Amino acid sequence: MFLARRLVLAHFWVAFVAFLGAILLGEWQMYIRSPLHAWVNNPEHYYRSVTAHGTVMAYVLPTLVAMGFGYAITELALKRPLIGVRWAWGGFWLVVGGTAMAAVTMAIGKASILYTFYPPMIGSPFYYLGVVLVVVGSWIWVALMAINLRSWKDDNPGATVPLAMFGNVAGAYLWAWTSLGAAIEVLVLILPASLGLTDTINAGLARVFFSWTLHAIVYFWLMPAYIAFYTIVPRAIGGRLYSDTMGRVAFVLFLVFSMPIGIHHLFADPQVGAGFKFVHAAMTAMVSVPTLLTVFTIVASVEIAGRLRGGKGLFGWVKALPWDNPVMLAVTFSFIMLGFGGAGGLINMSYQLNETIHNTQWVTGHFHLIFAGAIVIMYMVVAYDLWPQLMQCKPLSKGIMKLQLWLWFVGMLVLSLPWHLVGLLGMPRRMAYYDYTHPAIHPQAWTVTASAAGGLLLVISVFLFVFVLARARKGTAVPAPYTFSEPVHAGAPAPVALNGLGLWVAMMIGLTVVNYGYPIVQLASLKEASVPVVPIGSR
Repeated sequence: MFLARRLVLAHFWVAFVAFLGAILLGEWQMYIRSPLHAWVNNPEHYYRSVTAHGTVMAYVLPTLVAMGFGYAITELALKRPLIGVRWAWGGFWLVVGGTAMAAVTMAIGKASILYTFYPPMIGSPFYYLGVVLVVVGSWIWVALMAINLRSWKDDNPGATVPLAMFGNVAGAYLWAWTSLGAAIEVLVLILPASLGLTDTINAGLARVFFSWTLHAIVYFWLMPAYIAFYTIVPRAIGGRLYSDTMGRVAFVLFLVFSMPIGIHHLFADPQVGAGFKFVHAAMTAMVSVPTLLTVFTIVASVEIAGRLRGGKGLFGWVKALPWDNPVMLAVTFSFIMLGFGGAGGLINMSYQLNETIHNTQWVTGHFHLIFAGAIVIMYMVVAYDLWPQLMQCKPLSKGIMKLQLWLWFVGMLVLSLPWHLVGLLGMPRRMAYYDYTHPAIHPQAWTVTASAAGGLLLVISVFLFVFVLARARKGTAVPAPYTFSEPVHAGAPAPVALNGLGLWVAMMIGLTVVNYGYPIVQLASLKEASVPVVPIGSR
């Protein structure tokens, strides 16, 4: 049973076509900033490109992948038709319409604000309205995930919620609460200024509201990847999931600890007190717990697969693993990039060490390794794994898939590792141009050239990815019924606290109020935090 094929395909195709466009913009940025090309003499073009690249990567791609994957999970895991298909299509068209509105606004230079909503820079209201439409469309998905789960539980009282659906709905609830911060910032503070209703804006309050969304959105990005870790990888490589319970624990811990940490992005902002900065730094460390649990559980699951294939001894199972399987390669690459990116994140979250790398290329390298590296490569796995079901086609070509994944992995390391080096040397991020003829920075010129070469590998990888998906011919085969990974102890009931999300959502909201309540109230009452608006694109 898979009746929502067209709906899921629509989400995936728009996401991946937008992704292809964004990756081309990213490579253009690397190329024209490098010594390989003379400077274009118009920084506005560069900042338009950065804004478009970041908007697609941060908001459009992960939102559409999460929505499409979520609809697929709902039917495949619950084994029943999706409730609210018309509403789902409505949400999809809102996302597409909002994306188009924002894209046009960015293309004509009316919103070169670098995709972070940081006043006093203010773009055209049409850009913000476009982003609002994307968020509203995604909120329809959130509501449908909750409704479908509730209906299933009503029809199956006392039954264990399938792990894939449990993680899917946890991700939906996280997104609903996460996106609220930026929504309040845009609707209450930014849009009035953008519409010309006020010529000042409370920049400190706006930045705090954006920090509400800014870091927690990373965990919304990663939820589809972590669902794939737990529910696709063990089955795809011929093993079993080591622990269903551990997966549930990881998902609920992301709910609880993802939110009260965003102020660590404001360490350099004077409006927020040192006490709350320290609290958010300490809470940020807690997010490592579900990641470490996941690494342990998935490595244990992979070991099970290796031993089922005849692996003996302490490490003999590693050699026995199906290294010719694209999923095996992808999860290995993802964990390596997650390790590098996570190690960099320990520096970012440190109240003291962050001063060394704040607003440098180090930060760019860190989030590219985490999102574009560890997370996006699992989005590719999700698409590859679901494609035969979506298209009713034969299995995809393993050879091309493996080449594509290798190019993504190598390209991402070549792109991002030099950024860490020059970040430590103090190279600022978000700069349109560097004069590499200057003797002080000439020795760093090779790093940007290397990043451009890494970006080229990524472009080739994405073209291969889209090619593999596009060449699949619909209706050429009838694939076997889709299944998610089975745990080692199949059929064991989940603990009551881990078979529902009410307790954990309440804790998420409570911790957010505790960690954000006072800074928001304090900054809202400070007239000194208001600054003149700086319109972008009005010159």
